[in-house]
Amino acid sequence: MASLTKSCGVNLAFVLEFVLILAFVSAGPERTKTVEFNVKPGGVVHTFTQGIREYECSFTYASQGGTNEQWLMSVGLSDDDSLFSCAVWRPQGKSYLFFTQFKAELKGTKISYANAFSQTAAAGQSDVPLKPEEFTVRDATVTHMEGTFKAQLSKLTVIGRTRHNEL
Repeated sequence: MASLTKSCGVNLAFVLEFVLILAFVSAGPERTKTVEFNVKPGGVVHTFTQGIREYECSFTYASQGGTNEQWLMSVGLSDDDSLFSCAVWRPQGKSYLFFTQFKAELKGTKISYANAFSQTAAAGQSDVPLKPEEFTVRDATVTHMEGTFKAQLSKLTVIGRTRHNEL
């Protein structure tokens, strides 16, 4: 029974993520953008930020091992301006870097959904989510949990509700 509950929870999270991403994909080009950036090892803290209008996503991290990896950040604003999304991922699948820390921060929104993965769907592989105890979600941030995060990160998806109100 526990495995069925866990399986349903994972499937529900996947369906929710898929539906929300579809909402952003259908948005116009001025409402979405994807930018490539280098994730650099060396233990130094780096931040990469993108935004649309007054909404912003910042990915802050430190990693060790290997060489630079090409990653992508996609940000999107729903057609009705009620949701802002941010996805950060390594398109080749699993990262070979060891992350000592990570944080995603959304400005101008309150996070309503977030998930982190140690492996992304690429080359016939599927997404492998981090265990819930490896990261924490707050109103505006998703961060690693000191002592339980296993240093593997390949994808981070965050969706926030904007403070946009119809008059």
